[in-house]
Amino acid sequence: MNRVSMGHDYYAFISYSHSDEAIAKWLHRKLETYRFPSRLVGKVTGFGQLPRNLVPIFRDREELSAGSSLPEKVQRALAASHALLVICSPDAAASAWVNREIKEFRALHPERPILLALVDGSPETAFPPAIAPGEAFAPYEPLASDLRPEGDGRRLGLLKLLAGLVDIPLGDLVQRDAQRKMRRVTTVTIVALLAVAILSTLTIMAVQARYEAERQRASAEGLIEFMLTDLRERLEGVGRLDILSAVNSRALDHYRRQDLDRLPVSSLERRARILLAMGEDDEQRGDFVRALAQFEEAARTTGRLLEQDRDDPERIYAHAQSEFWFGLIAWRTQRVTAAQKAFERYEQLANQLVEQEPAKPDWLMEAGYAASNLDTLLLRDRGDAHAAEKRFRASLIRFEKALAMKPEDDSVKWDIADSHGWIADAYRAQRRYADALVERQRQADILQDLIVKYPRNVQYRRGWLSNDMGTALVELDSGATIEAEKRLRETYRRANELAAMDRANDNLKKQQIATGLFLAKAILRNAPSLPPPARRECSRLLADCTSATARGDAEIGQFCELLTARLERRKPSIQLADIAVKGQFSPRWGIDFSAEFSDDNISGGKK
Repeated sequence: MNRVSMGHDYYAFISYSHSDEAIAKWLHRKLETYRFPSRLVGKVTGFGQLPRNLVPIFRDREELSAGSSLPEKVQRALAASHALLVICSPDAAASAWVNREIKEFRALHPERPILLALVDGSPETAFPPAIAPGEAFAPYEPLASDLRPEGDGRRLGLLKLLAGLVDIPLGDLVQRDAQRKMRRVTTVTIVALLAVAILSTLTIMAVQARYEAERQRASAEGLIEFMLTDLRERLEGVGRLDILSAVNSRALDHYRRQDLDRLPVSSLERRARILLAMGEDDEQRGDFVRALAQFEEAARTTGRLLEQDRDDPERIYAHAQSEFWFGLIAWRTQRVTAAQKAFERYEQLANQLVEQEPAKPDWLMEAGYAASNLDTLLLRDRGDAHAAEKRFRASLIRFEKALAMKPEDDSVKWDIADSHGWIADAYRAQRRYADALVERQRQADILQDLIVKYPRNVQYRRGWLSNDMGTALVELDSGATIEAEKRLRETYRRANELAAMDRANDNLKKQQIATGLFLAKAILRNAPSLPPPARRECSRLLADCTSATARGDAEIGQFCELLTARLERRKPSIQLADIAVKGQFSPRWGIDFSAEFSDDNISGGKK
C-alpha cells in the first residue's frame, strides 16, 4: 500500500526559485513518468509498498498559481507531501520563499526526507540556509543529487532522487536503467536494421522496377523499330496504306505517354522517324496539310538534336529526311521556290555525310537522292533537259558505287532503275527518242528481275507501270502510236488491279487515272473517226477519269473536258491556254498535262 493511499496526497513537494523553473518542469515530468521495474513494484521498503510510478508530485508555482491565499495552500501541500525535493542553486539559496518552505516542511515532518538537487553553483553557494550545517535541522542530513554536467548528470542524478524518495538501493535502479538502455539500444538497433533491410528491399525493388521499366521500354522500342523497318517495308510491298497508318499511330501512342524531356536521344530520333512515316502515308493519301504538320513536328526534334551535335552523322541524316519531306510537300503543292530551297538544304546535309564517311553506301545513296530531287526541278520546272541529264547520270554513278559495296541490296537496284527512268525523261525532252527507249529498257530489265523475286511488291509493280507509261509516251512522240496504244491498254489493266489493292493510296489512284487519260489520248490519235466500240471505250475511260474532279482535282478534270470535247467533235468549254498550270510540271500528278495533251506535242514525265 503506497503512501498516497495512506493519507499522503503527494509523493514529493518540489521547492525551487523562479529562475530555475525550466529544470523544475523537467524534473517534475521525469519523476511522474518514471516506471519502476516490474520486479520491484509492490516491494515493501521504509517508504512503504513501491508503486508503479510516483503520481502526483507537487510543484508549487504550478499548483498554486491560481490560489488567492498562497501561504495556506503551501501549508496544506507541505503537510500532504511524503518528501521535500529542493532544487538548489545560488538563486534558490537567496530565495526567502524556498528557505521558508524547507523550515515549514521540517517543522511539520521532522521524520520525512528532504532531497537536494544541485543544479548550479556549489554546495556552499547553492544550498539554502535552512539546511546549512549548524541549523536546527542539521541532524537530519539531507540526501543530495548533483544534476550538473560535471557532477552526476541529469540521468544518474534523477535515479539518485528516485532511490531516495522510495528508499531502495540506487544500484537496483542503475541496473534497471542499464538494462532499459540496452533494450532501447537493442530495439533501436533492430529497428535500424529493419529500416536498413526495408530500405534495401525498397531500393532493390526500385532498381528492379527501373530495370523492368527500362526493359519494357527497350522491348517496346525494339518492337517500334521493327514496325519502322521490316514491318513497314513488308506492308509497303503489299500496298496496305491503311495498315501502315494504324501501325504508325500505335507506335506514336507509346511516345504520347512519355515525358519527352526525359527520353534518350535514340527514342527521340525514333519518334521523329514515326512522324516522318506518318507524314509519308498522309502524302500518299493526298492529304498534304496533315502531312506537312507531321513533318514540321518531326523537324522540331531532328533540328534540335542536330544543333546539339552538328557533326553526328545520324543526326545529320535524321534532319536531312525532314528537309526532303518539306521539299516534296512544297513541290506537290506547286511552291517550286520553297521546294528548291528545301532540296538544296537536303543536298547540303547529304554531301556532309559523304564528306565524313565517303565509303559508306547509305550516304552515297542520300547524296544521289538529293541530287535527283534538284535534277527533277531542273528538268520539269526549269526546262533544262540537257543539264538535268548530266546530273541524273552523276546520281546514277553514286547509286552504282553503293551497289558495288552491297551487291545484294535490292533497294539500291530499285534506285538505279529509277535513275534510268529519269535519264529517259531527259532524253525524251531533248527528242532523243532512241536513247530514251534504251534507258527505259534498262529500267524495265531491272524492274522485271525485282518483280520475279518479289511478285507481290506494290512499289516494284507500280514502278513497272510507270516504266510502261513512260515507254508508251516515247512511242507516241516518235510516231509508234499503235504500239503505244497496245502498251497502254495492258498498263491500264494492271493499274486498275493495283489501285484496287489499296483504295486509300492516292498515288495509286492518280497513276490509274493518268494511264486511262493517256490511253484515251492514244485511241483518239490512232482513230480520229472512231467506230462506235472505240468511242464507247474512250467515253468510259474519260468518265472514270472525270470522277477525279469530285475529289477536288480540278486540273485533271479540265484535261478530261478537253478530250471529251474532242471525242464528241464539239468546242470545249475551256481552252488549253486557260489552264493555270500550262507550261508547268504538275507535281501532284507527276505529269505535265498541259504539254501531254496539246495537239502538236506529246511529252511527259515519269511518276
